Amino acid sequence: MNALDLLLHPVRMRIVQAMSDGSELTTSELRAELSDIAAASLYRHVAALADAGVLTVTSEKRIRGATERTFRLHVPAAVVTAEQARTMSRDDHRRAFAAFVAMLMADFDRYLATPDADVAADGVSFTQAALWLSDDELRELRDELAAVIAARLDHPRAEGRTRRLLSTVLMPGGSRR
Repeated sequence: MNALDLLLHPVRMRIVQAMSDGSELTTSELRAELSDIAAASLYRHVAALADAGVLTVTSEKRIRGATERTFRLHVPAAVVTAEQARTMSRDDHRRAFAAFVAMLMADFDRYLATPDADVAADGVSFTQAALWLSDDELRELRDELAAVIAARLDHPRAEGRTRRLLSTVLMPGGSRR
């Protein structure tokens, strides 16, 4: 299975997303976070990601005759690099974007389905801004955004913190020039 097919599956995308904060989780802990996914399906997709090197085993423990593995996301294997993106076809990019948008919509639907969802209090927002930028200004903007996000990526799970998803899409609006 090629990397794109591996990563574009909705269940595998959710596993990668759940572990993208650097957490080390057992399949049981992952199952608690993704409780709407059938256990057999989750185990099968964790195995596929581990076999492909997207998840790495950080520890193993014997429990009642079975081996419980703790996994961590191997980030380089879970990301499409700029070089890989250059070799993707337009249809591959369409598939990847459609999967991204579908995941985004499913995340939002799951959030709205929670009894305590409060869009205003939770700081939920979505917007689109049209910016006229030179290539240099675009690089500068991307670098600034990356720095702001990177400064917060290593925040661990902790009391008083809520996991928040920040999704971005950056593309030319209309003609390129």
